[in-house]
Formats: sequence, structure tokens, C-alpha cells
Amino acid sequence: MARSQRSNSSSTPAPSDIVSRSGRFSSGPAADVAAFSESISFDWRLWRQDIRGSIAHATMLQSAGILNAAELKAIREGLEQIGSEIEAGRFTWKPELEDVHMNIEAELTRRVPAGAKLHTGRSRNDQVAVDVRLWLRDEIDALAGEIRGLQRSLVQLGSRNAAVIIPGYTHLQRAQPVYFAHHLLAYVEMLERDLGRFADGRERTNVCPLGSGAIAGSTLPLDRERVARLLEFVDAKGKPRVTQNSMDGVSDRDFMIEFCASSALLAVHLSRLSEDLILWVSSEFGFIRIADAYTTGSSLMPQKKNPDVAELTRGKSGRVIGNLMALLTLLKGLPMTYNRDLQEDKERLFDTADTVRRCVRLTAAMLDNTSVRAEACAAAAADPLLLATDLADYLVRKGMPFRKAHHVVGAVVGFSEANNNKPLNQISVAEFQAIDGTFTDDVASVFDLKQAMARRTLTGSPGTREVKRQLDRWTRSLAKG
Repeated sequence: MARSQRSNSSSTPAPSDIVSRSGRFSSGPAADVAAFSESISFDWRLWRQDIRGSIAHATMLQSAGILNAAELKAIREGLEQIGSEIEAGRFTWKPELEDVHMNIEAELTRRVPAGAKLHTGRSRNDQVAVDVRLWLRDEIDALAGEIRGLQRSLVQLGSRNAAVIIPGYTHLQRAQPVYFAHHLLAYVEMLERDLGRFADGRERTNVCPLGSGAIAGSTLPLDRERVARLLEFVDAKGKPRVTQNSMDGVSDRDFMIEFCASSALLAVHLSRLSEDLILWVSSEFGFIRIADAYTTGSSLMPQKKNPDVAELTRGKSGRVIGNLMALLTLLKGLPMTYNRDLQEDKERLFDTADTVRRCVRLTAAMLDNTSVRAEACAAAAADPLLLATDLADYLVRKGMPFRKAHHVVGAVVGFSEANNNKPLNQISVAEFQAIDGTFTDDVASVFDLKQAMARRTLTGSPGTREVKRQLDRWTRSLAKG
């Protein structure tokens, strides 16, 4: 059932009367029902957007002849005064008025008689729809700036350690050498895709549903396009963007789902980064140190220094994914149009936005307070087994088919293991040639790590020149904002 709209009358209703239970009901809800159905405990966060939407709606009502200039002025000033009091923490929220909309409207009407006309042509169904779109639009913009900040932190950490090489891993086994900066830049690329998804979702969020009413619009001469302009629901050319179906306008929550889906993927990326940091800071790896301010100790073991920020970020990804699943489940069986089930959408949305924004900010701060243990990284990267694939490429350049080269190098590794794990770079030329005659005196050059990194010249590779080029490219790009 849609939230009913109280009809206007010549007399001003008492604030306690301005609730969804209109003259149809002989009494108010039972106390336990009121407590069960209130949403002010969480939707109070929409107060800025609610006031902004109400001022835009009132401005349009005045141009439609429903309000006069004096009434509009009184409503605007009343709403602005209420907003100032909320901002200062002096406003009293009343659970019996259910939600943010009725709390603000009831207080406005108590102060300004013309406030009783504000709800003309409007339902809480389209009111909450526009409030949430306004709120989410601002959240996406703020989050995008914070993601940019995280990208900067990754690039700066990489630039400060541009010469550091570490093992790259597949299956958590040492695979091939990569620059530390190259590893960090992988996350910069992931975050760039995240930004694209949020920007794309913002486009669909940026559509104004106000004027849809409870379900079927209004017979009054409302100017939806003017309201859209006032609330900046416009395209790149300044053309107003309004929803094109009143039923869809009040029931659509796709834009929330998109945001939560993009946030879930962002949270997964943050979790993966956190996992790398957790491994790198461990005694077994020892590649990095995280400053004391971003770690915690143990209540029992005095030697412990735990990467709790990274661990909590990794853990909170499950919470964000869960919020997405909750929203999808909430919507999957709802008939058209508004159903009170939709009240459950905001807590999941708010929690998702709060969680990912906090994780992004703290991850960036943690990286800004992380140092690299270059000697430990160099020791790990010095493992000649990391260049086994380079050894196969060496044979390919001498004309050997890769499959055979792969087999031959496997035999070299087998020889190494059979000889007390003799390092590949300490195997003699004669021993190499005993395995395959294609090896020549220049085989030792394969194990020069500096040359090995210089040989990686492909776009996107972890080669010396390419990593520097990518660091420079991202530094310039992020400097622009």
C-alpha cells in the first residue's frame, strides 16, 4: 500500500495529525507497531536532501499558482531554519512521526501555516525516491574523490620504491620477478575500473522522480522539468532528466543495486590488496613495515604487531557483499509499485556507503604510513628460479620450439633439485650443455636480474622502462584531480 497523502484543507492540521494515518483511521497505531514501523532512526540522514527537495517543490508550486510569493518565502525560511537547527544538533526527532519527511514537515507546519500546502502534488513515495537519489549522487561524488586519493597513495608508494623488485606469485608460489611498483599499479587499474562503474551508475541515479506522486502522478499543473533543473537532475547539456513512468519512478531501486554492486566489487579489490599487505608484513615475507598507528598489539603476546586495518578491511568486504544480496532479495518478489518493504533498502545502502568510504580512506592512510624493506625484497627477488621462464625464452630465441624449451628447462630444474637444490645461476655451462646442446656460453646472462627486467618491453609488462612510464602516466593523470 502506498503511503497515503493527507489532503489539504483551509485549516492547518496539528503536527501530530500530519502522519500517514489519515482521516480513514479512528486511532493511531499501537505502540509496538509504531516502534516496528518507524524509520527516523536511520533515515534522518536524508534531512539535507529532504529540505532541498522541499524547497525546489515549493518553488515550483509557487510558479504553478498553488503558493503565493509570501507563502514560498515563509516556507523556504522555515525549512532553512530547521536545517540550521538539525545541523547544530538542536532539532528533536520524534519517532511517532515515523520518518524524516514527516518530522520536518510537521515542524514546518507548526511554525509556518503555509507549510500545510507543501505536500500538494507530492507523496512520500516520490519524496523518498528523490531524497535517496540526491543523497547517493553526493555519496558517489565523495567516494570517487576518495578512490582517487587511494590511487595516489598507491602510485606514491610505488614511486618511492621504484627500484624495488619482488617475486610475483601465482598459486601463492614464486613465479617471475616484478617491480614492487608494478604490483601496486595493478590495484590502481582495478580502482580505475571501479571509478568507471560508479560514474556509469551515477548517470542512472541522476534522474528526478519527483512528480510521480504515490503511483499515478497528479492532476495539478506541476512542472517536473523545473524541479529537475532546480535539483540539478540534468544531462551534460543542461537538459532536465525526469523519470518517464510514474509507477517505475516510485518503485525503482535499480540505482541503489548498481551502487551496492559496484561497491561490492570495490570491497573485493580492497580485500585483495589487504591480503597482499597482510602477507607482505608477515615475518615469512617481511617485505613491508606498517607504522604503529595503523597496527595493533596483542593482549597476551607482547611481541605482536598486527595489521588490523588491513584485516578489518578484508573482513568488511563480506558485509558489503551481504548488503548487495539483501537488496536483491528485498526486491525480487515485490509487485508494482511502492511497498513498505522498501523501507528496508536505506540501512543496507547507508551501511554500504559508510563501509566502503571508510575502508578506502583508511587504506590510503595506511599506505601513506607504510615503508618497504628493500633488502628483504631484494633477497627474495634474487631467487634464480624466478627466471626459469626467461631461460625458456633464451632457448626460443635460439630457434627451439617453446614446448621443447619448456621441457628442457624443466629438466634443468630437475637437475638442480637432484643436486642439493643447486641454484640455476651456479650450474656450469658444461652441465647445461649436458642437458641440451643448445645452451652456449652466454647462458649466464639470463640470470642478470637487471637485464631480465630491461628485456620486458611490452606495454603493460613489469619492465624497467614500462613501469617508469606507467608511474609517470598515473602521476600526471592523478595530479589533475
